[in-house]
Amino acid sequence: MNPDENNLFEREPAPSSNQSGAVDSSPVALPAASPLAESDNIAGISDPSRHLPPTINPVSEDFRVPWGWADLAAFVVLAIAGFLLLSLLISTGLAISGVDIRRLHKSPHEEILLNILIQVILDLGLLAYLAVQMRMRFRSPFWRTIGWRKLETGRFPKGAVYFGLVLAGFFLSVIVSLGSALFPPKKDLPIEVLFQDRNTTLLFMLIAVFLAPLVEETIFRGYIYPVIGRSFGMVWGVVATGALFGLLHAEQLWGGWGQIALLVFVGIVLTLARAVSRTVVTGFVIHTSYNSVQVIGLLIATHGLRHMSGLH
Repeated sequence: MNPDENNLFEREPAPSSNQSGAVDSSPVALPAASPLAESDNIAGISDPSRHLPPTINPVSEDFRVPWGWADLAAFVVLAIAGFLLLSLLISTGLAISGVDIRRLHKSPHEEILLNILIQVILDLGLLAYLAVQMRMRFRSPFWRTIGWRKLETGRFPKGAVYFGLVLAGFFLSVIVSLGSALFPPKKDLPIEVLFQDRNTTLLFMLIAVFLAPLVEETIFRGYIYPVIGRSFGMVWGVVATGALFGLLHAEQLWGGWGQIALLVFVGIVLTLARAVSRTVVTGFVIHTSYNSVQVIGLLIATHGLRHMSGLH
């Protein structure tokens, strides 16, 4: 029978047999001056593999992804370049079609719609880029490779676990709302411009529930977190990825430092859920629940978007 190729340690030599067929289990004594004995002693001292534990790869399986820091840098450059290119192309197309670009930029409502359109196209384009990278370059299935693995629930019913994740998103939203009420911003936030028009608000709400969790969890918890965690460990991976997630929203909340800190907290919670469960699914469910509760609160505050002044 052939030895197991995956075994990193040598097998013990088979015991020798004497002429009578009995197994000789006594050790073979070698002279002290024998070259074989000397080489065996040297090998015993210099071969560290004899003292290694069975698991010699310190990298967690959750961090064994085929991309690295160079790929993250390329992704960031692509995202920035894509945003600038899309802005230029859409503005050029609108100008060719006879739209006054200067008037467009003076209208907050129309400029917001333009920015939302650019963001949606960019998000879908970045997902497509990652899918092509996984399939064409790494020859791996997209969703599983980037962290969308089956959620293992163990002895607990699957429905109960998912319900618990939904509740986690609900309580996370409540905590953020209470924190925002305790530390209100001293001036209007840039994101409040989105809520001056009913159609813009409705579009924003749909994106927040159906698109943002999918894109953000795939990029932050699926693509960025494994690389940081592999380099600096799980704890720093969770903290750094969560902080990056919150700071990316800083432009929308500029001036509301408490609100930015709360979003950093949200990012850390979502990344921690992904780290513990080893799947992006947990963060996605909590994220979707969190955004949904925020949207429901917005609908209640505006009486179904009929009184937009309820936001102020």
